[in-house]
Amino acid sequence: MPSAAQPSTVSRNAIVVLAVIASGAVASWLAGILTPLALAIFLAIMIDGFARVLEHRLPGVSRRAALPLALLISVLLFGGATFMVVARAPGFFSQLIDFAPKMMALIARIAAVAHVRVPLTVEELVRQLDPAQYLGEVARALQSFTSTAAFVAVYLGFILASRSGFERKIIGLFPNRPERAGALAAFMRMRDAVEQYLWVQTLTGLMVAGLSWVAMAAVGLHNAVFWAFLIFLAVYIPVIGGTFAGIAPPLFALMQFDSYWPAVILLVALQTIGIVIGNVIYPRMQGRSLNIDPIVVLLALAFWGAIWGIAGMFLSTPLTVMIMVILAQFDGTRWVAVLLSSDGEPQKLRNRPVDTSPDQAVDAEGSATG
Repeated sequence: MPSAAQPSTVSRNAIVVLAVIASGAVASWLAGILTPLALAIFLAIMIDGFARVLEHRLPGVSRRAALPLALLISVLLFGGATFMVVARAPGFFSQLIDFAPKMMALIARIAAVAHVRVPLTVEELVRQLDPAQYLGEVARALQSFTSTAAFVAVYLGFILASRSGFERKIIGLFPNRPERAGALAAFMRMRDAVEQYLWVQTLTGLMVAGLSWVAMAAVGLHNAVFWAFLIFLAVYIPVIGGTFAGIAPPLFALMQFDSYWPAVILLVALQTIGIVIGNVIYPRMQGRSLNIDPIVVLLALAFWGAIWGIAGMFLSTPLTVMIMVILAQFDGTRWVAVLLSSDGEPQKLRNRPVDTSPDQAVDAEGSATG
């Protein structure tokens, strides 16, 4: 009867909503544990995808040697990035201090237009801000970053060490071959979507950072290499990263140069780079691999940023992709996945179809028992 079906549907949807709220509360409460774990999982996915690229593109690299080689290259890249930050950051911030008088003059001009009173000198500004009260927060932030990095390294090591037992766990969880094929297909969709996202973000980030470096070096902006590195990292954050890449260097140019023209030229150049790559190149490279509604991307950015901070902003899009794929597997939650998707078909994550035949499960069983 319709009257009996309607309360069942309403109660089921209410349970889904309550489960989402409870999951968000738990994720926020366990942020110290779950944030490094999520970062480690995505690093493992990135390294695993890199290993497959090395295996297929480099002759003579076997499957057994591809993962250690990918891990070694990744460690060297992360080590080089850390060295760049340590080497360049002191000079970058010292120049900000040197530009303090000009910054105060610029703030005074802007405040005069807005009819707002501002401190006349840097010393007066420092007294009003009272930076001593923020030293404890800075120290706690540095301590949190160090502990998070240590946990990420530990989690990553255990994830890479235990990856060989994944097929056996799949077989143990899904003894029935059709169910196992469906689970493997869902996993492959998540893995491929996350890898595609990370790969496209990396390539477009390198494009944006490289072209931005050319523009910044052309106008003579100080620390152009460090700015390009910051822009590359910012590209991984949706919306906010593009805004930072297009506005922050021109603001720095206003403090460095006596004329406004270098800042104007840099602003036009960076905005042009962002528009061309973001609206022409990026959609062609990304294709239908994510299939997330743009509004959902913004909501996911705000949601995960509120729960996990900067790390949540970096992971907001791939986390939402994974959640959408999982929710699409169950009839009771498929409506949520449909709302999250861009075209109403959450299963369509790539231009090529995913193999859901039982042969995939047979291959996994053979590799696990062999």
